[in-house]
Amino acid sequence: MRVLEIASEAVPFAKTGGLADVAGALPEALAGLGCEVTLVVPAYAEALGKGLPIEPAGIEFDVPIGTGSRRARILRCRREGQRADAYLIANDDLFDRPTLYGGAGDYPDNAERFIFFSRATVELACRLGGPWDILHCHDWQTGLVPAYRRLLYASNPAVANARTVMTIHNMAYQGTFWHWDMLLTGIDWSHFTWREMEFYGQLNLLKTGIVFADAVSTVSPTYAREIQATPGGCGLEGLLASRRDSLVGIVNGIDTSLWNPACDPHLPRAFGENDVEDGKYAARVALAARLGHAAPDARPLVAFVGRLVEQKGITLILDAITKLAGTGRVHFMILGTGGEAEEQSLRRVAAAYPGTIDVVIGFDEGLAHLVQAAADITLVPSRFEPCGLTQLYAQRYGSIPVVRATGGLIDTVVDATPETIRAGSATGFVFQGFDAAGLEHALGRALVAYDDKPAWRRLVGHAMRQDWSWQASGREYVRLFERIRAGA
Repeated sequence: MRVLEIASEAVPFAKTGGLADVAGALPEALAGLGCEVTLVVPAYAEALGKGLPIEPAGIEFDVPIGTGSRRARILRCRREGQRADAYLIANDDLFDRPTLYGGAGDYPDNAERFIFFSRATVELACRLGGPWDILHCHDWQTGLVPAYRRLLYASNPAVANARTVMTIHNMAYQGTFWHWDMLLTGIDWSHFTWREMEFYGQLNLLKTGIVFADAVSTVSPTYAREIQATPGGCGLEGLLASRRDSLVGIVNGIDTSLWNPACDPHLPRAFGENDVEDGKYAARVALAARLGHAAPDARPLVAFVGRLVEQKGITLILDAITKLAGTGRVHFMILGTGGEAEEQSLRRVAAAYPGTIDVVIGFDEGLAHLVQAAADITLVPSRFEPCGLTQLYAQRYGSIPVVRATGGLIDTVVDATPETIRAGSATGFVFQGFDAAGLEHALGRALVAYDDKPAWRRLVGHAMRQDWSWQASGREYVRLFERIRAGA
C-alpha cells in the first residue's frame, strides 16, 4: 500500500506540539507494517537549520495561487535507519520565518501559506509517480488536499484512485479565514457554501477536509464521540455527526525508542518492571541534585509536565497543591510553560512551601524524561484532551496517572477500583467533573493506594506492561486504509 503522509510539522523537522510527534512517528510505524510511506512537510527555517541530511530533489514547479503562482522547490531527506522517505516543500517567502505559524499572533498570510502547501503537495504526488493508495492529511493546514484531489486532480492517474483520510488532532483549531481567501484556492466559488467550505461567512479549511475526505479520523474513540456534540465539535458537531459512519478514533502511540526507561539516555539508571523501585530511586537522586536539594524527598512525588494553561487543568492543580502542601503527605514537581498569571501563581505557591513544591518554568526534554521516571504519580486533569501523551509516558515509566474522564484519557487509563485492582486491569485513577474536588479526591485515592506497597507494585507493573507503541496504533490505521480502499 502506497501512503502519502501530509503534515504541517513533524519530528525531527519542526515542532510546536503533539502533531509533530504523531507525524514523525506514524510513517515509520506504517513502513514497518509493509506500507510504502512518504512524508511531506514544509521546508521551514527551523527544519533547514538542524543539520539534517536535506538536499535538493531536483524537482521544481509553479503552484497556482489565485490569479498568480508561487514557485515550489522540493527538498528530500533520507536519514540513516529510516524506512519512510521525507520531502520538504520550500518557498522562502512563505516558510523562511522564525516560527511555524506566527509570533504574538498568527501570520496574516497563513491562509496563502497552507493553501500553497496543500496544492504543492498534490502536485508533488503527481510528479512522484503513482498510483497512490492513501493521502493521509493531518489538521486544518492540509484540509484542502481532499478537495483538490476530488475537484481538480481526479483525472490525474497518480491520485485518481487515491483515498483520502482527514485526521483531526484538535477541533479547537480549524483554519478559518476571510472569505476572499477562497480566491487563492483555485476552487470554484460554487463550493463556498454551508454544505462544503463556508463556515459563518468564512473559509474553513478543516471543515473542507472533513467534507471531501473519504474517511475522517481523530486521536481517540471517546474524542470521536465528543466532537459529534457541543461543545466538543466547536461548531462542526452537526457535520461530524453526519459523517459518523466514516469517523473513527485511533489512539496515538508513543515512540518507544525515545520513551523507554530500559534504554533512556536521560536517566541515570535504566530500569524495567522488575527493578522499577531501584530505577525510580536513582532518578529521584538525580532530580534532587538538579533542583539543588541535598537528597531526595522520601514522600511520594506527584508531578505535572505540560502546558500551564486552563485546558490542561492548571487551576485545579494550583488549588490541589495549595491544599495538600501543608499536610506533609506529598512532594510536588511542576514542569512547563504557560500564561504569565499561571506561572506567577505557581512561583508564589512554591515559595510559600520550600522543600515541598518544585516549579521549573520552561521546557527541557531531558528533564521531562527524568521527572516521569522519578515521579510516583502524574497529574493529567485536562478540561478536554483529544488523546494526550503524558498519561502514556507516565504508564511507561511506572508513574501512575491521575486523569479526568475525557477524550483519550478515559480511553487509555483504567480506574483503580477494588474490582479492577483484583482483576489486574487498573492503570491509574480517574475522576469525572472538571473541578478541584474531583482531582483532590482522585489524588487522595492514589495516595491511599500508594501506602499499600504490594498492591502499588502490582498497579505499577500492570501500567508499565501496556502497549502504547506506534506499532499498535499503526495497525489500526492500516485497517482503516484497507477498509476505505475496499469502498467500505
